[in-house]
Formats: sequence, C-alpha cells, structure tokens
Amino acid sequence: MSDSLLSYIAGQWVLPGDNGVHEAVNPATEQVCARVALCGPAEADAAVRAAREAFEGWRTTPLDARMALVERLIAVFQRRYDAMVSAISTEMGAPHDLSHNSQAECGPGHLTETLRAARAMEWERPIGTGALLVHEPVGVCVLITPWNWPINQLAAKIGPALVAGCTMVVKPSEMAPLSAQLFAEFVDEAGFPAGVFNLVHGTGASVGPTLTAHPEVDMISFTGSTAAGIIVSKSAADTVKRVSLELGGKSPNLVFDDDALEAAVTRGVLHCFNNTGQSCNAPTRMLVEASAYARAVEIAGRVGAAAVLGDPARPGAHLGPVSSKAQFDKIQRLIQAGIDEGAQLVCGGPGRADGFDRGYYVRPTIFAGVHNDMTVAREEIFGPVLVMIPFADEAEAVRIANDTPYGLAAYVQSQDMDRARRIARQIRAGSVHLNGTGQDYCSPFGGFKQSGNGREWGEWGLHDFVELKVINGYGAA
Repeated sequence: MSDSLLSYIAGQWVLPGDNGVHEAVNPATEQVCARVALCGPAEADAAVRAAREAFEGWRTTPLDARMALVERLIAVFQRRYDAMVSAISTEMGAPHDLSHNSQAECGPGHLTETLRAARAMEWERPIGTGALLVHEPVGVCVLITPWNWPINQLAAKIGPALVAGCTMVVKPSEMAPLSAQLFAEFVDEAGFPAGVFNLVHGTGASVGPTLTAHPEVDMISFTGSTAAGIIVSKSAADTVKRVSLELGGKSPNLVFDDDALEAAVTRGVLHCFNNTGQSCNAPTRMLVEASAYARAVEIAGRVGAAAVLGDPARPGAHLGPVSSKAQFDKIQRLIQAGIDEGAQLVCGGPGRADGFDRGYYVRPTIFAGVHNDMTVAREEIFGPVLVMIPFADEAEAVRIANDTPYGLAAYVQSQDMDRARRIARQIRAGSVHLNGTGQDYCSPFGGFKQSGNGREWGEWGLHDFVELKVINGYGAA
C-alpha cells in the first residue's frame, strides 16, 4: 500500500488501516491509474472528530481571514492548474480541451464567485424593533462528491463551507481520486488550520454510514444518483441533520419549428454529448414540434454520425470514453432496451465504438420514434444517448417535459421569445435555458422533485452552509 493515495485528517496525510485498496482505472486505456488506500469507520470517525475540534476556532476566525485563505487556495490552484487538467482526463476520461476549459476551470471559477458573493452578503443586519439577524456557520459538514464533474462539485461545496466558517469531511468518489487528492494538496499548501478540511478516501459502503449517521455531523451535502440520495437522507434522519441533495435528471429540450431549426438541433445534440453525456443536467430528451420532426431527425442524425471519439489526453474537439466498465455496461443495456421497445435507431447503437479495441468508448447514439413511456425516455442513461420525441403544440410540449420524476434543468429553442419565456415559466425545473444560454457561477444550481433540494453556487451556496439566528432585544439601550 506504500504507493496508494493517502487520506488527509487533522492536517496530516494518513495511511488507513487494513480496509483494502481501490484501483482506479483510466477509462481510455483500461489500465490502473491510481491505487487508493480505503478508509473505514475508524478513519471516518477520526475525520469527523478532527472537524468538530477545529470548528470553534474556525467559526470565530474573522471572515476576512477566512476569505484570505480561500484566495491563497485559488492562487495554488492556478499555479498547479495543468496538473489538475491531466488528473481529470486520466481518471474519468474528459478530453483535454474540456478538462482544461470547463472541468478544471470550475475550481477557481466557483471559489472566486464565492468570495464575491461573501463580500456582497449582509452577514448581520438589524430587523424589526431592535433585533439582530445573524448568519452563522451550520457546523461540521460532510461533503460527498461524484466523479463526472469532480472539481465542479468539490469547489461548489468546499468554497462556501470554508467561507461560511464550517469545518468539513470530504468524501470524493473513489472513481475520481486524483483530482480530489490534488485539491487536498492545494488546501494543505494554502495553510488552512488543521481539522478545518479533512478528506477520506473510501467507498459508500466503507465510510458512508459512519459519516451520514454520525452524531457530530451537522450537515450533509451530497451530489450523486437519486437512489443514493434517498439512502443518505434516511441515514441522516435519526439525528435531524440538514441534508442538501443534487441528484439526477432527464432534462427536456423543447425545439419549435422556426427559422433556426438547424442551429437549435445541432446545439442540442452537441450539448447532450458534452462530457460524453455524463452530466446530470444534459438535455437528453429532445422534444420537437411535429411539423419539424422529420427535418430535426435528419439534422440530428447527421450531427450525431459526425461525432468523433478520441484519446482524452489529446487536444481537440472529440468525445472521450465513459468513466468505467460499469457505466459502459449500463449504457449498453439501456441502448438495447430502446431497440427492444421499438425506438428507431438514427445513429450509433450497441457495442464498442468503431476503431477502439480498448477503452470504454460508447457509440454516440440517437433514437427517434420515442414516446415518453419508453425506458430510454424515463431512465437517466448518463452516456451519449439522445432520444427524440414529437409534440403537437405547446400544451403537449409542456406536459411531456414535466412528465418525469426529475426537475433539474430544461431547455427551450424558439426565435419567438414571448413563447420561449411563456414555456419556461411552465416547466418544473431548477434552471431553464433559452436558445443555448449557459449558466453563470452566480446563479443557483439545483432541482425540483427527485432532482434534489437546496441550491449551490454563488450566494445560494453560502446560504446552504449557514444558520439564521435572531437576537431579539439586541438594539435595546
């Protein structure tokens, strides 16, 4: 185990006890890229207790001093930026350009926005007749992050928790250990007090129950599947912890018949395939006005067939592999389910992508002739798979869009802005994007229904990690 990645507890790099080793696999080569010494209940408990011991000192550290340390963290991140780019591409297969321009960039992006939001926030203010409203840190937080946008989720949780005055135990996905290890190194180099930030490598089974049920933990912020989020919530319920969840999605993309059809459909396909389809807010259901449906299918098929896959270590506008064999096998099962249920295969299909004898490369796949009750329209596939569904009018478009247990994101494509705005207000989702617009770091990110609760990013990320206290009579003479 001497070459295994270590955990970081109470300001020290820790080699856990004999809990086994997880071998992380580079999905492009199918070769081991990191060995992770797994933590167990003892290490998870030690990390929580280190965070509890550090909490009083950190919460009473002046806000300006906490923010200054986050600024140092950003500086370390920027200096070691290329190492983070390489780590993300290696561990989960994001192509170099995506890793450089989007994946790794989320780190300094979120941290910088958190600082801006903190400077603008009223941490204390008088209300009513002599009362003082105070924002205080929620306490010891467990932050559980996924593999698909690893630094996005680490920075979106760690930044506001640090600034708010919380201490934390971070449990990253064992499938994305390299980026998490680097982030921990950045925190260590920035000089945060021991115990404020702790990182435990482990699996859900090895450390999850200890962390989520621990009586010294005040809050859990979890990003992952809806099924796992339910388990986390149940585990936390006995101690009445605050639980913030960012879960799955099956986001609709409503395309209307107007002059911009070519651009709208092309944009929708490329967005669906971005990050090889492994984004919780990917527009995976393209709903197309019936009068434009045949043309849209032709455009989508052409764009999908032109998608290029390649080595994630190489620069260029190509797709990478999906993250793991388990992910590859799940996607294959769902593609086959689409075929078995009668969907029309426009491009792609089952099997390893042509030209690759190793690596978890999925053939970019588009289905037409889909109705919203099919498995491929209901389940979150988390791969480069798009389904196309026709609708007759606005009412049916909205009905199909909302006919899902999820509500993370939605997309509307129409040159009639009155219609686009009208539709956006009717869709039950945490964010709606009109005509290809993105989302700024200052915007709240999160979903309705089984896509979770709470909001991350910007000032809303800060609010997730604070409690409100009212001191009545504070202004009395």
